[in-house]
Amino acid sequence: MATSAKLVLLSALLAALWAHDAGAEKKTVCSITVNSSDEKETFRRSLPADKYRFVELVERGRSDWLASACRQGVRCDVLVISGHYDGGNEFFSDKLDSREFLPVDEMERVSCSESCTGLFAQLKEVYLFGCNTLNPEALKSASAEIGRSLIRSGHSRADAERLTHALSARHGESSRDRMRLVFKDVPVIYGFSSVAPLGPAAASVLSRHFQSAGPAEVGSGRTSAGMLGRFAANSMVAASGMSDSDPQAAHRDDVCQFADDRLTPAQKLGFVHQLLGREMAEVRMFLGRLEKSASSLGETERQDPEVARILDEIARDDAARTRYLDFARDADQPAIRVRMLELAGNLGWLSPAEQRTEVVRMIGDMLAENSVSASDVDLVCELNRDHDLDQERVRLQVPQAQADRVTHAALLACLGSAQGHARLLRALTSPNDADVQIAQVYFRHRPIEDVMELRVVATAIAKMNGLEAQIRALHTLASHRMSDRESLGELTRLFPVAESVGVQTAIAGILIRADYRAIDKPDLVQTLRQHRLKSLAGENLIDVLIRRLQAD
Repeated sequence: MATSAKLVLLSALLAALWAHDAGAEKKTVCSITVNSSDEKETFRRSLPADKYRFVELVERGRSDWLASACRQGVRCDVLVISGHYDGGNEFFSDKLDSREFLPVDEMERVSCSESCTGLFAQLKEVYLFGCNTLNPEALKSASAEIGRSLIRSGHSRADAERLTHALSARHGESSRDRMRLVFKDVPVIYGFSSVAPLGPAAASVLSRHFQSAGPAEVGSGRTSAGMLGRFAANSMVAASGMSDSDPQAAHRDDVCQFADDRLTPAQKLGFVHQLLGREMAEVRMFLGRLEKSASSLGETERQDPEVARILDEIARDDAARTRYLDFARDADQPAIRVRMLELAGNLGWLSPAEQRTEVVRMIGDMLAENSVSASDVDLVCELNRDHDLDQERVRLQVPQAQADRVTHAALLACLGSAQGHARLLRALTSPNDADVQIAQVYFRHRPIEDVMELRVVATAIAKMNGLEAQIRALHTLASHRMSDRESLGELTRLFPVAESVGVQTAIAGILIRADYRAIDKPDLVQTLRQHRLKSLAGENLIDVLIRRLQAD
């Protein structure tokens, strides 16, 4: 073959090889845009089309878009997620017409299942444009009962303290830890440890970075000092995904036992039983996942022979049941205690009657304590929203030292006590804002239905001296949609003599929800206009009320 022909052939082969390599090196930038598209578009404009291709994973109008991307075999080298982040559960949009969101649980499912091997498996970089996406602050911590549980199980106080600290570190599930769990083995994850810049602002910083550094770093799997420097004022940080040698790897394995969709319900339930054999201190840290796992078992799954067998094994596990219930009864937070009791019912450890007995026992423990909070009152009222526990009230006794406390009266009122209800009516008009707050919680569950009681309360509120307490009491009445002429008259007479914009606005909040047929509208409009105090905030509920009164 002539030398010139050989050169032509060699050139052709080299050209073909170069073209193949160029195509092979083309990186895929995937985007999940649930809010602003500014960041994604900046990447698109800044990266050369011959080296990067873009794939938007969100398909508007369908909820299973992440699963759809898996079925299509999308493989991502770079992932850009843009959305508001709630700090632990999901990315979401602030646009009212948008229904797209990205639950972290779904990201865990994709990561753990390996049923979507291409989507996250070959990622070199992840960009999380949302507030607190890499915040290291723990969302969960080991509470006091965990240490007590460890001591009960035989650990020394020093060992219990050490293990409690270790459990807090392992199960803290900060945003950073959850993202590292999801994006296993990813070399670089960019995010924000606190407030992130909004879409247009983030896009502006990104644009300046690409103009300065060029696109070569994108998809390299190496942390860009330039990128971090550009966003330094916005708390951008970088992390790497968990590896098999990571101290948190064992925790990831446990989490994946709940999330892996390749596992059958029976296999997942088998893991639950195995988990219940561990220290109850650790079981407590898995409470949320255990609740979700138990509640996801419908009747069809429960009738599966293998599932039924494992459920029966759990129900007959007296040792685990005893340790679990001992821990639940010792829980510092009543809300956690209730959740643990409900889970015990789902696992077959408590019958409905036994669960009711445990709840009443818990309320008795609360009544024996000096400290009862507004959230405790809210919990008991919610537990008895159908009045199923009213008949159990006779089994409860209040120590004399706590008998006249508003908080304890509220617990009994939630259980149908007429005496407790009367005490809360007086508390609603107390100058003590803490008492009014307790009454506000109670009357949210048990609105005042008696007209005479409403009249007495409205009259007393008009005479209150404590400003903050008076405003809180007025806000309590706002949810009642009042229609009694005399009660409304008391409040309208209060408006012109009120010395606070807050009081006047709270009165407007009641009147705007009231039955206008019980109000002399022309006189009220005149009163509102003539006596309203100037608000530094500009237009408020008083203006809205005036417009509605004139329109009707």
